[in-house]
This record gives sequence, structure tokens and C-alpha cells, in this order.
Amino acid sequence: MIGKLTILTALWGCVAAFFLVASQDVGAADGITKEQFLQLQQENQAFKDQLRKQQELIDSLTHKVSEIQDVNAKRDHELIDLKEGNEKPSQAGGPLHFGKVNISGEGGVAFFHSESKGQTPNAEFRIDEAKIFVEAPIWKDVYFFSELNLAARESMDLNLRVGELYLDFENVSQLWGRDRQLNLRLGRFYIPFGEEYLNRFAIDNALISHSVGDLWGVDEGVEVYGSLGKFQYVLAVQNGGVATSRDFNADKAIVGRIGYDPNKWLHLSVSGMRTGDMDAVNDGISELWFGNGWIRSIGSPKTAIFRANLVEGDVQLRFPWARFKAAGGYINYEDNDPMGRNHRDVYYYYVEGVKDITRKLYAAGRFSQILAPGGFPIVGNADMGYFGELSKDYWRLSLGVGYRFSPNLVAKAEYSFNQGRELDGSKRTHENLFAMEAAFKF
Repeated sequence: MIGKLTILTALWGCVAAFFLVASQDVGAADGITKEQFLQLQQENQAFKDQLRKQQELIDSLTHKVSEIQDVNAKRDHELIDLKEGNEKPSQAGGPLHFGKVNISGEGGVAFFHSESKGQTPNAEFRIDEAKIFVEAPIWKDVYFFSELNLAARESMDLNLRVGELYLDFENVSQLWGRDRQLNLRLGRFYIPFGEEYLNRFAIDNALISHSVGDLWGVDEGVEVYGSLGKFQYVLAVQNGGVATSRDFNADKAIVGRIGYDPNKWLHLSVSGMRTGDMDAVNDGISELWFGNGWIRSIGSPKTAIFRANLVEGDVQLRFPWARFKAAGGYINYEDNDPMGRNHRDVYYYYVEGVKDITRKLYAAGRFSQILAPGGFPIVGNADMGYFGELSKDYWRLSLGVGYRFSPNLVAKAEYSFNQGRELDGSKRTHENLFAMEAAFKF
């Protein structure tokens, strides 16, 4: 529109110049009458009025274009805030914007005091968790996301480590006119097995401890996910081994989960996973965390390959006054130890409830257990030295209270009872834990 007006203005200028030159030539040759002069003056004034109106229209259009650009920039920020289904953050708790780059974070500062055989017998103050998230749009519905871990409960020191880091190709299904049916993720992301890992961060976990099983991990690969009516799905192919820079076995981990929401208060899901064959020497352990350690080779030093297959079912009940969760699963472990193959059947489960006492105060409890009749690595709340031992069973009862100052700040306290039995039947005791934590996000 502006281009056409500019061309029209130029044409009017040419016409005016032509008449001025023509009038000068005629005046020089034949002279000019008073009536002709007045007519030319009126035409010149009309031409000036037309130019003024055109300039006003151009200025108005320029202002509207500037407003549209401002609205588009604001919409880009809101699209990032709404990405992955998150609600738009409030002014007090939203991410920081640097152009199109959003920075947010979560964490927790805590106090842990365990019994003599627990992990923290010396009553420790700790940075329990510190995460920085960086997110930015790349092109249309393509986003970059990265999770930077400054501190984690599983680490003994403060080091910068990469958690998730991926490109998200959202709404690929728009190619055939369907919304959110298919999305694609490439890079390093959480292993989509089970659902406890979805609420594992300090600000999301109603308690401080996790279940004894606590299955989670971050691995490199490719993932597709989406929703079809009341169903949700995710399917991933990942390396499987713990090494981040290379894979020592061509066999890959395959993970899948299907969820179903028959109504607003009920959620169901089933998950399946095969870790794939892993190199017992170079990998040593899988990327999947279990029992406060990793699924690892339990064969002799001559073992070359180990693997595990897993299945889990989850259920959630969500009411205005309370939330309940439960999950149960099975792990089948195998290896090719020439000294005698080590087959293991491992079972695990947990049940959890959260009851609102007031709008901000709540109480929570969780019971969880691992059963491994043939023995399996279960660290539980013991020192990591137990990672080299095998246990037949282990259970944990966690009881706690919490106070929500706001969605961005929660204070909580917990006492957990922890007991088990080693492979030879010896009891595991004196691992109970008292903990307090302030969890936050911004």
C-alpha cells in the first residue's frame, strides 16, 4: 500500500512539473492572461492539498505497521511461555526475557540428617537442587531448550552439567491439518518411562524424598510425542548407555508410554522400555537411574553385554481437596556372563497421597518398595558404597508436611523410615532420614 502511494506521489510531481514548464514556455512566447494565472494558482493549491493528504495517509499507515510489529513481538514471547502446555507466568514469577531468549530456574536449599548408616549422618546443610533453563524460538514452531544443572542431589559437588538439550519441532501434524497430533524432539532429554520423573524437581515434589524405585534418566536420541483425543503418547529411541559423547553398542534403547484421561479426575498410563544391549566394560552402567543408583552389570568381570526390559503402569486421582498416585512395575535383567548368566526378576511399586489441610498447608505420605528375590543393586538411603552390594528387598515410608507461600516458593519437612535386607538375609537398618527444604522457581 505504501509503495503504491509513493509511486502516485511521484506521478503527481511529474504532472505538476510538466504544467509549470509548459506555462513558462507559453508565457514566454504569447504572454499570459490574469484568468490563466489565477487558474494555474488554484490548480497548484489543489495539488498541494492532495500531497498533504497523501502524506498524512502514509504517516498513519507507518504508525499502524509499527503497532503490528510490537504486537508480533509480544505474541512471540507469549508463545514461548505457553510452550509445552505451561500456563502463562505471572508478573512476579515469569521467566526473564532477553529479546526472544527466555531464562528461568528452579532449585531447593535443604537440611538433611540421617541415622548412622544413612547418607548424611553429620546433619548437613545442602544446595539440594539448582537448575537454569534457557529457551528460544528458532524458526516458526521450532524451539531450542536447554537445562543446565548447577547442583543435584545425586552429585557430591557443585559442577555445571548439561541436563536436557534439544530442538523441539512442535505441531508437525499441522502439515496435514491436525493440531498437536505429532511433535518431534531431537537431542538429549528425559527417558519417557513411567511418570514419577515428571514431578521429580523440588518445586513439584510434594515430599523431599522420592520413591525407592525412582526411575529416571537423561539420554541422547529422538522422540515423537502428541495427543489424540483423550490419549497421549510418547515414543523415543535413545543410546541407552551412560556415556554422553559416544555409544559403545549399536543396539539402542526403545521407550514408549501411552496415557489416557477418561475424565478430569482420572489419569492412566502404561510404559514399556528395553535398554538394549550395553557394553559391560565401556558403558558399565545404563542411563536409567533405579534404587538410588543405576541399572548396572551384575555379572563377573568377564561379562561383555547386559540388558534390561521394563514395564510399568501408573494411575492418578485428582480431586480439589486431595491427589493420589500409584505405580507398579517389573524389571527383567539379563547378561552374557560366561561364568553363569545372571537372570533377575525385580518388582517395585509406590502409593502416594497429598491432602490439603488449608489452601496453603498440606500433608503428604508415600510408601514404596523394591522386591528382588535373587538380589539386585539397591542403594536406598545408604551410602553409595551399597551400589556394589545386592539386596533382596527395600522399603521406604515417607511422611511430610508442606506450606505453599506461592506457586514459586514451598517450604516442607519430612521424616522417612528406610529398611531392607541384603542378599544373605542381613537386615538393613539405621538409614532413616529427617529433612527440611525450601523449594523455589523463577
